Amino acid sequence: MDRSRVLKIGTRDSRLAMWQATTVQGLLQRLGIQTELVPVKSEGDLDLVTPLYAMGVQGVFTKTLDAFLLSRKIDIVVHSFKDVPTQLAAGIAQGAVLPRASEKDLLVFKEPAFAEAFLKGEDSQLSGTIATGSVRRKAQILQKFPLLKIENLRGNVQTRMQKLHHHGWDGAIFAAAGLERIGERPVNASAIPWMLPAPAQGAIVVVARTDDTTALEAVRPLNDVHTEKAVQIERDFLSTLMGGCSTPISAYARIKDGQVLFAGSILSPDGRQKFECREVAALSSCQDLGITAAKALLDQGADKIVRQIKQETGSSDAQKS
Repeated sequence: MDRSRVLKIGTRDSRLAMWQATTVQGLLQRLGIQTELVPVKSEGDLDLVTPLYAMGVQGVFTKTLDAFLLSRKIDIVVHSFKDVPTQLAAGIAQGAVLPRASEKDLLVFKEPAFAEAFLKGEDSQLSGTIATGSVRRKAQILQKFPLLKIENLRGNVQTRMQKLHHHGWDGAIFAAAGLERIGERPVNASAIPWMLPAPAQGAIVVVARTDDTTALEAVRPLNDVHTEKAVQIERDFLSTLMGGCSTPISAYARIKDGQVLFAGSILSPDGRQKFECREVAALSSCQDLGITAAKALLDQGADKIVRQIKQETGSSDAQKS
């Protein structure tokens, strides 16, 4: 590319988003590419009260940046991939997927005894209060612990940590990658072994305009092929199930020894219904793994959950971020 061109990098202005954008900036600078950061506040950052599944907008964390990109105020955007709708906005293309960090969800807890019982996932009579803004996490928690109370928790990492400290909750759920990237993982945090992550959790994606071949070529060397393939399988699973913020869908694809190990699930929001699958495929022939896995769950009856959620939310478009 033209080395005199300065690529403008769009990003949300949270500490985590800025860390991600700065990381991409550093990688591009090593390639001799000049950059400039352009922080933008998204709609999802402005409304910190409404649960994500109730906001009723597609790409709540991405559409403002999409508009900046398409209006040529910025040249590339760095996103947490799990926030990106399965269908990119017209005129925007995926440029690179960075090597994945941890896909795990963490329990940040106050009392070790509660944490021990929660992490085992076996005591259906466990009581207490857990905070999370994710309908996916809520459904998985209620499936294991129907007596637990779930409080809505929104905001950046620091805000959520403060709320946990000031409220009488027993714990809160965070993405491991987010806490670890900004050095905020506390000692009283443990990975939840039974919780399946959101599709693309722990992955960072860089997008650009489809007509900006220079920008797309500039970021392509940052792409990690295995992460790109794994998260595409997960997002295909999500898309085929017609899921989004209002649908508790989880998926994780892991590549090992030339094989793809895939696990996926969909639950009703109250956790009472669950459809899950585990698949293994050769890396050389895994192109449609997420699609076929999702179709198998739909054939088993998962479509009833999707229809029920659509009716309850009054939404005909389930592909929300």
